[in-house]
Amino acid sequence: YHRLHAKETRLSQFNQTEIKAMLRSYTKVLFVRDPFHRLIATFLQGMGISPSFSSFVQEVLDSGVHNSSVAWKPLVSLCRPCLIQYDYVVRFGFLRQELGHLLHRAGLSVGSLIPELTDSQVQWTYRWLSEQMFSELSAQQKKQLSHFYRWDLAAFPFSGSFLSD
Repeated sequence: YHRLHAKETRLSQFNQTEIKAMLRSYTKVLFVRDPFHRLIATFLQGMGISPSFSSFVQEVLDSGVHNSSVAWKPLVSLCRPCLIQYDYVVRFGFLRQELGHLLHRAGLSVGSLIPELTDSQVQWTYRWLSEQMFSELSAQQKKQLSHFYRWDLAAFPFSGSFLSD
């Protein structure tokens, strides 16, 4: 596409006709992750200045959806799954299985391109971390987080998410 190679061109910079033509010409893949797991990873990476997970969550909630960082902004507001028909949605925690299928469908060699991932260990670790960090939050924070990520929880199958309990 003629403006495709421009650095950091956003889809919103094109007109509707160009957007439709581009989207038809690509295989669209969306990678999603449980929003609570995204918060944990962001906190552990030190992206917040808060000393505790609870105070970090309060910062996130206080920032609001529109002023939030991309690191914890709801996925629905970033990826527009209601406007863009994605060909594949790959969920974190099932990467090895889903990436293998995706690469096979794309006609690529599966074995050499998939890193060694142990999905069950990743799921177990995040389950344990979620239990620990969720217990730090007040009932009000839990309710507010569920509301903050309500559209992500409705759009994607995050079964077992602490935010949907």
